[in-house]
Amino acid sequence: MRREMSVAGTFYPRDAGEILKYFNSFSSLFDKSSLQIQVKTRAVIVPHAGYVFSGYSANIAYRVLAKSDIKNFVVIGPSHRVAFDGVSMCASSEYLTPFGPIEKSELIYKTLEKNFGLTQIITHREHSTEVQFPFIKHYMKDAKIVELVYGSANASSLSKIIDMVLSLEDCGVIISTDLSHFYNEEYANRIDNICIDAIKKLDTSLLHQGCEACGILGVEAIMLSAKVQKLSPIILDYRTSSDASGDESSVVGYMSACFV
Repeated sequence: MRREMSVAGTFYPRDAGEILKYFNSFSSLFDKSSLQIQVKTRAVIVPHAGYVFSGYSANIAYRVLAKSDIKNFVVIGPSHRVAFDGVSMCASSEYLTPFGPIEKSELIYKTLEKNFGLTQIITHREHSTEVQFPFIKHYMKDAKIVELVYGSANASSLSKIIDMVLSLEDCGVIISTDLSHFYNEEYANRIDNICIDAIKKLDTSLLHQGCEACGILGVEAIMLSAKVQKLSPIILDYRTSSDASGDESSVVGYMSACFV
């Protein structure tokens, strides 16, 4: 059973060559910047909009993640299309991308199935997770993954799943979220900075004082796990859609971070 591409041609190109143009452009811009990240990580937060808007932020995180040579990842994102209770674990044996398929991580899948009873609840056509797959295949070509999509769930319960994955050798965690949606630039910056400040401080109470991230549950879960695992957050990038569109009247916020 294969996890088909459901948002190729919309959130990202169907053609691998076109995606490479994005990745090369993002990397070229980053290499010209003053920001150089010389750390290794097994856990990142990445955005999930169309590559033209959020790809630069995500690209930084994947370049950092690739340095760690991790071969198994759980990719965790919120459900935007289907309302349901709990966490759905994709049962597919491979995940299709324009760069070729990504194999299922049997290590992570069997561990989560055994310890948490996770199963596939919904049909997995979620863009918050899928837009990560081409990045994974390009930067970590031999990596294997398991996709988790959550509906109405508990951050503490999701954090226990993350803790379990991080307890396994050669395993990492990718958390997907965008920040605020469709405010003007000034207001978006204000409330997005609540999220960013909360992550910097690993302060989950602050996170709920104005942060409007669509994946706030995943963010809170990785923050809880970071405390348990004694990991420190590093904010890699923050921007809004106005950086690409030039329209500051209605923007979406994007952020990437890693934990070391």
